[in-house]
Amino acid sequence: MDRMNRQTQGQKGQEQARQPGVEAEMDPRPLQADEDYQSGNKLQGKVALITGGDSGIGRSVAIGYAKEGADVAISYLEEHEDAELTKKKVEEQGRRAILLSGDVGEESVCKEAVDRTVNELGQLDILVNNAAEQHPTDDIMNISTEQWEQTFKTNIHSMFYLTKAALPHMKKGSSIINTASVNPYIGNEHLVDYTTTKGAVVAFTRSMAKQLVGKGIRVNGIAPGPIWTPLIPSTFGEEKVEQFGTNTPMGRPGQPVEHVGSYVLLASDDSTYITGQFIHINGGMYTSS
Repeated sequence: MDRMNRQTQGQKGQEQARQPGVEAEMDPRPLQADEDYQSGNKLQGKVALITGGDSGIGRSVAIGYAKEGADVAISYLEEHEDAELTKKKVEEQGRRAILLSGDVGEESVCKEAVDRTVNELGQLDILVNNAAEQHPTDDIMNISTEQWEQTFKTNIHSMFYLTKAALPHMKKGSSIINTASVNPYIGNEHLVDYTTTKGAVVAFTRSMAKQLVGKGIRVNGIAPGPIWTPLIPSTFGEEKVEQFGTNTPMGRPGQPVEHVGSYVLLASDDSTYITGQFIHINGGMYTSS
């Protein structure tokens, strides 16, 4: 089945019991790699650390970076089967990959991830802060303090910890790419805590871009819309999963593979005059950036 046919397949109603979800249990599976992708060796000799790299957007980016010549450190929580498959896909491109399991909401885990990346792969040129969690709640009165704090730990505190740990190893030409969301640009009454953290990601990205521009380190972000990843069936019920993404102008959810070009652009020397910016990948949903 070709890429365009895969993109338009509807997802079946389904649920998973816990986040961030397992890709192997999804039906249909997300489209992760474009077999016709032509490498330009844009990341040859570089090393990337990707959080949430076991599945979803993170897996696609890991494969895309490997095709462009980068070695990849794959950070994930505990979805070992998914992570092993991502590692295999990277190695199939002739690149090195290491697996880093742990909760990036903890500063010690973030420091260890950076240290292992540098020690085992030799350097760190690209940091992709992509890990996230979300918990639908229709009434703020039902958002517990524990849920609020946990969402902030995973979605924004991790970026702070990882950026601080990574910067001493980064040099002129290095790149930090943060995954935000369409939600802070349009609001989401069902995901107040998640949307708030993603707004913080936008502010953090733009502030760090200004702070680091003098060092030649670029900081940008991607703002995905509704994307078919394991986070979706592990977040919503069957009915919402079946309708997920159909409210976009394109009438479907996006696929992880549709992010690869943008993440490669922001990691490569093709974006030397881009910093503090967000690329919106959302099927035509209008936002004011």
